[in-house]
Amino acid sequence: MESDERILVPVGPDAARWRTFGGERTVVVAARTVTSLVRVLDVVPEIVHDDPRIAVVFAYDPTSAFNDGVLDLLRSLGCRTLPWPQLAEIEPDLLVSASENIKVPPGDYPVLVLPHGVGFHKQVPDSAGPGTRLSGLVHDDLLAAGRARLAVSHPDQECQLAAAHPATNGSTVLVGDPCLDRLRASVRWRERYRSALGALPGQQLVLVTSTWGEESLAGSWPGLPADLLSQLPTDEFRVALVLHPNVWSGHGAWQVRVVQQSALEAGLIAVDPTDGWQQALVASDVVIGDHGSVTLYGAALGRPVLLGAFGSEAVPGTAGSALRTAAGRLEADRPLRTQLAAAVADHRPDRYAAVTAAAFAEPGQALPRLRELVYDLLGLPQPKQLIQPHHPGRGPRAFPIPAPDTGRARSLMVHTSVVRDAGGELLVDVRRFPAALVGGAAETDTAFWHLACDIDEPDTRLTESATVICSASEVLAPEAGRQRVGALLDDFPGARIAALPSVDGCTVGMRDGRLLHVGAAEGPGTDPGTAAAAVYACLRVGAPLDAAAVVVVHGTRRQRLLLRTLPSATGQPAASRARTAAARGLPPSS
Repeated sequence: MESDERILVPVGPDAARWRTFGGERTVVVAARTVTSLVRVLDVVPEIVHDDPRIAVVFAYDPTSAFNDGVLDLLRSLGCRTLPWPQLAEIEPDLLVSASENIKVPPGDYPVLVLPHGVGFHKQVPDSAGPGTRLSGLVHDDLLAAGRARLAVSHPDQECQLAAAHPATNGSTVLVGDPCLDRLRASVRWRERYRSALGALPGQQLVLVTSTWGEESLAGSWPGLPADLLSQLPTDEFRVALVLHPNVWSGHGAWQVRVVQQSALEAGLIAVDPTDGWQQALVASDVVIGDHGSVTLYGAALGRPVLLGAFGSEAVPGTAGSALRTAAGRLEADRPLRTQLAAAVADHRPDRYAAVTAAAFAEPGQALPRLRELVYDLLGLPQPKQLIQPHHPGRGPRAFPIPAPDTGRARSLMVHTSVVRDAGGELLVDVRRFPAALVGGAAETDTAFWHLACDIDEPDTRLTESATVICSASEVLAPEAGRQRVGALLDDFPGARIAALPSVDGCTVGMRDGRLLHVGAAEGPGTDPGTAAAAVYACLRVGAPLDAAAVVVVHGTRRQRLLLRTLPSATGQPAASRARTAAARGLPPSS
C-alpha cells in the first residue's frame, strides 16, 4: 500500500475534512482470501444498502497462503481499502469477516464472522502450526474477549461448536444461509443462466465442482473434465468446472488453465472463481463433486449428485459428511455417460431432503436476520424505521446473468450412423466429440468417422488432416458463399468438404466442384458442421444429394434437412474444380 493511503477517506486521521457522506458508524470488512471476500460481498450490500450513515471500508490482510487475487478483486469493484496494520489506528464500530482465521487488533468493537461455506464440516491445515483445525472456528482471543459473533445456518452447528470449543457458548447466532436463499430465488432464471452458459435446449449441463486440497476432486482426479468431454457428445452435453477459489489463488490462474488446457480447448466452461458458480449450479442438470460446500448446495437444490471424491478431512456427524452415504459414487473405470444417465434416471428431487434439513434452517430469513443483527451491533435503527417507514424491504435477490460463454471445441471427431426409416427416409445419427481428446474408431458400411475443423483451429496438425473445413463465423450472400467455399477448399487442400452458413441455411461445397444448399425444413437453422455431416453421410452410402431430405439426430433432438444443388461459383465450373482436384492427386468427394 502506498504511504498516502494512511490518510484514508472515510476513516483515518482528519478524514472528516474530505468525505462527502457524513457517516455515523464505520464497518470494516476483512479481506483475507478471495473465498471469504466473495461471501461478504454477496451479503454486506444487501444489509446496509441505501444507508449513508454507515461507512464501509475494507482492510486487506495479506497473511493467508491464498491471498492472491484479493487486491485485484477489491480494485475491480472500487472498494476503499486500507492495509491491515492501519486497522489498529482506527476504532471501527464493527468488523465483518467470512474468514475465521483473522487476527484482530485489541479493541472493544464486535467482530461478526460469517461462514464462507456450509457450516463447519471440514478440517483444514492450521496456519499457526503443523496440525489441523476446524474450518470456521475463530481464534481463542476473540472468544475470550466476548467480541465474536458466529453466524450459523442450523442449530446443530451451535451444538457442534459448543462440543468442539465450549468458549463458543453464547457467541453463536442462528441466521440461516443467505447463499442458499439466493440460490433458491435464482431458480426462476435457470433458463437464462443456461443460455448465457451456452447450453442449448436438450443439452445436459454437467457441473464438476471441487474444494481444495489433495483429497479434493481436483486433487485426486484432475483429468475428470477431459474424461467427461471425451465421452459425452458435444451436441448433448456441456461441462462446467467450479474450482474452490483457493485452487486458483494457491496455484495461480495460469497453472489452473495449463492443467486443464485440453479440456478448455475441448469446450470446458471454467467458471470464474469470483463470480458465476451460483448461476452454473442453478443451470446444471447433474453435479459431480466432493466434500466441498458447492456439492452440498447442489444437493439442497435437488440436483442429482455423484461423488468423484470425498476426503477424510470431512468432519463426522455433520450434514456435509452425511452426503458421503446419501449420494452415489462416480467410478473412473466405468463408462461415465452410463453412470450419469443412471444418476439422472434414478433421482428423486427429495433424495437429499434429510441432508438439507440437517444443514439449513430458517429458509428465506437469513438476510433479515443478519440485517437485524448488524444494526443491533451498530446501535442504529434500521433505515425503514428511520426514513422509510412504509418500505417493503428486500427479499433474496437472484444472482445476475453471467457473461456469455463463447468457449467451444474448434475441431470435432464426428461419428455418423446411417439408417432408413419405415418410409425410406435417410436418418443420420450424428455424435461429435472434441478432436483434441478423441480419435476415430472402427467403421462399418453404415457408420463412419470424419474430422471436422473450424478455420479458427490453431493446431495445423488437425486442419491438415480434416475431411471437413467449416467457417462458422461467416454469413454470406449466395454468390459470395459459393466463391468462399471454393476458396476454403483451395486453402485446405486435404479437405473433401467445406461448409459455411448462408442467409437461409448452409452452403456446402465438395472437392469435385459440386455445391449444395442445406437448410432446415422447419424451425431453427442448422450449423455448418451438421450440414457437412449430413452431406458426408450421403456420400458415404451413395445417397442422392439433389432434392434430398435427411433427418439428422443429435441425441433427443431431430432436425429434417433439405439438400439441393446450386450452380457452381462464377468463374470455376464443377468440371474445372474436378480437374483441379485430379491434378493435385486428390480423389473426388468421398
